Amino acid sequence: MAVSKIILLLVIYSSLLFSSIDAFVVQDQGNFWPLPKSYVLYNSSIALKSSVFEFKVVQSDLNKCRILNEAFKRYSKIIGDSLSILLRHGQNSRKYSHHHHHSLRQVLDPNKYLEHLEINFSGLCETLPYFGMNESYRLEVDTEKAPRTAILSSRSVWGILRGLETFTHLLEVSEDGLSLAVRSASIDDSPRFSHRGLLIDTSRHFLPVDTIKQIIDGMEANKLNVLHWHIVDDQSFPYQSELFPNLSGQGAYDPRLLVYTIADIQAIILYAAVRGVRVMPEFDTPGHTTSWGFGQPGLLTKCYNLVNEYGPVNPINEDNYKFLRDLFNEIIHIFPDGYLHLGGDEVNFDCWASNPEIKNWMTNRNMTDYAKLESFYIQKIVDIVEKEFRTNTIVWQEVFDNGVNLYNSTIVQAWTGNYEKELDRITKAGHKALLSTCWYLDYLETGGDWKKYYKCEPLSFQGSDEQKRLVMGGEACMWGESVDETNVVQRIFPRVNAAAEKLWSPKDDFRNIHQVESRIDVHTCRMKRRGIPAQPPNGPGFCL
Repeated sequence: MAVSKIILLLVIYSSLLFSSIDAFVVQDQGNFWPLPKSYVLYNSSIALKSSVFEFKVVQSDLNKCRILNEAFKRYSKIIGDSLSILLRHGQNSRKYSHHHHHSLRQVLDPNKYLEHLEINFSGLCETLPYFGMNESYRLEVDTEKAPRTAILSSRSVWGILRGLETFTHLLEVSEDGLSLAVRSASIDDSPRFSHRGLLIDTSRHFLPVDTIKQIIDGMEANKLNVLHWHIVDDQSFPYQSELFPNLSGQGAYDPRLLVYTIADIQAIILYAAVRGVRVMPEFDTPGHTTSWGFGQPGLLTKCYNLVNEYGPVNPINEDNYKFLRDLFNEIIHIFPDGYLHLGGDEVNFDCWASNPEIKNWMTNRNMTDYAKLESFYIQKIVDIVEKEFRTNTIVWQEVFDNGVNLYNSTIVQAWTGNYEKELDRITKAGHKALLSTCWYLDYLETGGDWKKYYKCEPLSFQGSDEQKRLVMGGEACMWGESVDETNVVQRIFPRVNAAAEKLWSPKDDFRNIHQVESRIDVHTCRMKRRGIPAQPPNGPGFCL
């Protein structure tokens, strides 16, 4: 046994020694994030010269498809930048390809290289992402049937976007640092869940437009497709309404500098759309509305248990429903997404209970439960949005828990308590559900806490197959109490990557966590090379 090991080592050493004049590729056992639905990685690679490589569209009429054209420019730059960054490191890149992981090397034929990625697209050039959009694709690179070729096929622009991202995950660096190579592969991919979101909070701390765009870049890199924009809250009202300018005029931290104009919002929506990301606004009521009250007299309830304090929206003031109808109508026309998040969480009933007008109103209607009063309010708001504006709604779980008569199209978002029991109750009642409970990014632990997010399984509850089909996906939530533009991107990435993979990739209870650690390291470095300042996921190491 000892002799055979020595002979094997000598053979390997000799092979490396006599092949040292050739280019080598440092290979990992797959560098995907998130993992595709189905894939085969072959034990070979093909060189890619960024100076001659191009995306080749088979259908000539797609030259006018803005989303695809911008994607080709974006990913051409990503490929070129990857090579440029690694070239600057020169021979230092010989030891490691990514972070502190390395594996077997393979010889590249310098005369064999990939000239283009053929784009085989057979759908419509859609312009706005939407719930349930087709994101499936097929990617073939340098296979036995089609050597020295790469073909990306999809019936939708969204599938092409996801396939382009995966193509960059096949890129390796040659051992001499002078070229890139593409791992030979066959991939058939589609997401496990349709709704894969990230919530950002711009009320506790205002986030500049460029910071939001950087977050969207990171979402694209992880195949997340919904930016849940919790745009206003108690602390500030940065949304600049055209109908009600006093809302931000009185409620923003700074009504000139710390607001989102209509032009800002449209720019963010467009930036997200060309990356396959929906922008879904949340205007949370009746609680979390302190900042609203500064610019809209009569909106909030006067609290008699506290001096000079105001609480949630006053649900018995009919003028408030006209105001909200007009405001939501404006919002729906600015945000083209098919869903509006109405909030409905954490309502403080003490203020309502202290108000004599509200108590008299409830007494006259034989109402004693303040949860029922909230249900009365929410029901009217949901009716306005669903019936009058024909827009689908999402609400936090308290709305369902309090017994509001929800529409079939309304999605309930679980965020607190035992999420398995909550999802079971929501889906047993026939409602669609989203999971956020186990993906709160503002809860900090020591390094590597992404692993706790990775353990979360959206369909672990005891329910029927029919119930589980009602789980539309989930969202990670980055609440803004302790983050601003200086640290929010680093706090999100790569921790949100765990949720992204759980929502995209097939369920696998036996996935090796050490391989997952390696892949998230690789992907973190990949994001950093793209200018996304992701924090280290696993401890000591480095990125090229």
